[in-house]
Amino acid sequence: MSSNSTFNCFGLVIHGYGKPQILAYVDEAIAQGRQTMIVTANPEILLYAKNHADYWNILRQADLRTVDSFGLVCAGLLHKVYPTRTTGVDLADAIIKRSAEKGWKVALVGGSRQVTGAPDKAAWKLRQAYPELQILPEELGSVAPDGEDGEVGNEVRYRLTHFAPDVLLVGLGHPRQEAWLVRYLHDFPSVKVAIGVGGTLDFWSGEIKRAPEWMRKIGMEWLYRLIKEPKRWRRIFTALIVFPLMAFFDSLSSGETK
Repeated sequence: MSSNSTFNCFGLVIHGYGKPQILAYVDEAIAQGRQTMIVTANPEILLYAKNHADYWNILRQADLRTVDSFGLVCAGLLHKVYPTRTTGVDLADAIIKRSAEKGWKVALVGGSRQVTGAPDKAAWKLRQAYPELQILPEELGSVAPDGEDGEVGNEVRYRLTHFAPDVLLVGLGHPRQEAWLVRYLHDFPSVKVAIGVGGTLDFWSGEIKRAPEWMRKIGMEWLYRLIKEPKRWRRIFTALIVFPLMAFFDSLSSGETK
């Protein structure tokens, strides 16, 4: 994989690989039986990690931290590298398709505040698209920021262990999804690829629509989300204004560490 797409942001190595490169990494992990954790990094995630040492250390344990926003593409340019943006939704779509083709078993774990029953609805839609897909949807109850779950979590993890998925997609939002994975991934030896997928399950459920493709291509998905969900303005302000400033100052003194 090319080092020309890899850069440092807030002390974390970001891997700006394109989708074909990431999928090749996934193929290799499953073929070799190597458990792999992927973080689809964006400005919110990285700023949260910058201000929360525990979460920073969680992200540091991931095998790949991919570029999920144009903000991170620009951060890479500050380091004179040229990362490729691969959104979490697009990556998850590609992995589902590959799983159906190769017979990989997939588990969806979620707990959306926006869509009730998001994992079940998402799994049903995916089964309609890929009838051969082996998939288990599970909805967690309350999950703490450090990833600890309650009694419902015990039951979910028990069922996951017996289902023995190859791929585990967790849609809890940050920091919960990555913290949950680091806390419990060792409980699932069958899992070879684990990814925090944010609101992907909500999109797959059909209850929440993505921006039109032309808006996504030019990096204006944030405007569509703002129009649809005005309460997101703080998150968008953070991504568009705060992160670029912090990334610029970080680029002046950043070292390449992992």
